[in-house]
Amino acid sequence: MTSVMHEDGPRGAAGMKRNGNASMRRLIAEGAKGPIGLVAALVVLIVVFSFLNPRFASIENLQNVLFQVSVPLILVVGATLVIQMGSIDLSVEGIMGAAGMAWILLSPNTRTMIDLGMWAWLIALGLGLSLGLMTGVIYAKLKVPSFVVSLGTWYVGLGIAILLYGNNSLPSLTSDALARWPTGLTLGLPHSFWLAAGVLLFGLLISNYTNLGRGLMAIGNNEPIARTSGMPVNVYKIGAFAIAGLLGGLAGILATMQLGSGSTDIGFGQLFVGIPAAVIGGTALGGGEGGMTRSALGVFLLIILNNGLVLAGVDPDYQSGVFGLILLIAIIAVAWPERGRLKVAK
Repeated sequence: MTSVMHEDGPRGAAGMKRNGNASMRRLIAEGAKGPIGLVAALVVLIVVFSFLNPRFASIENLQNVLFQVSVPLILVVGATLVIQMGSIDLSVEGIMGAAGMAWILLSPNTRTMIDLGMWAWLIALGLGLSLGLMTGVIYAKLKVPSFVVSLGTWYVGLGIAILLYGNNSLPSLTSDALARWPTGLTLGLPHSFWLAAGVLLFGLLISNYTNLGRGLMAIGNNEPIARTSGMPVNVYKIGAFAIAGLLGGLAGILATMQLGSGSTDIGFGQLFVGIPAAVIGGTALGGGEGGMTRSALGVFLLIILNNGLVLAGVDPDYQSGVFGLILLIAIIAVAWPERGRLKVAK
């Protein structure tokens, strides 16, 4: 009886907390090995595609790759935080559509002739944040599975985008400065990539140096222990979805700038880049494992693969099939050495 009371008391909880911290240190140490396989895969792709078409290794194409990688790199930061705690966020395309349409209608455009300046950014980002908060609250407080609630948020965001689009003419940017900003260069790199790199740094800081980042990993690794140790699990869950929503809004704005006009489906296809990139990077769908750097490398792998197939002259009718086959091989190649510890979502 004494032994049971001892384990259930504060000292027992402290012991579980120490075990959780030890597990966290082990996961971080093991995670450092993960990028080696991803870097090797990237090198192989670069060598192969450079051989197939020398244009692949040109400075112009490098800049093009960095331009293409910007939006999914922003999205994968939020996706990684959510997946690390054992959840999934399917709302990204809807949030991007809603935020992108809100931003362009409040910026210099051919329809409204309105220019709210930075307020357009704040309102659009606030919309993305609000949708993310809604997802997190319903998931954490009402215990609705993240798959279901985020799918609902996707359609809520899409509905907002369609309402904002209305039946009028397509809104296009009238500000050359805004339209050209994503492709402008600083130190030889596109502005859009610098923005994405800043977001990635933000994600790294949260993931590695804050209670939120460590808490999300602990929740994914063992939620009951996280709760027993006194961790504010629900707050962390809501926070992860809120950040993902905020970054989804930012990605929607950037994608709209890149396109130069508003579109309700501005985020089309992005969901199927962010989540596979995180998984390729070793972020287990069951939670508790992964990292921002590895997810970022996963994004680069997918974008380089797609870019290389185009330059290699693969027939567009076959590109999706070839891309899917190579993607499957890449996932197996990266995950196979870690198969003993990777979790699989049921």
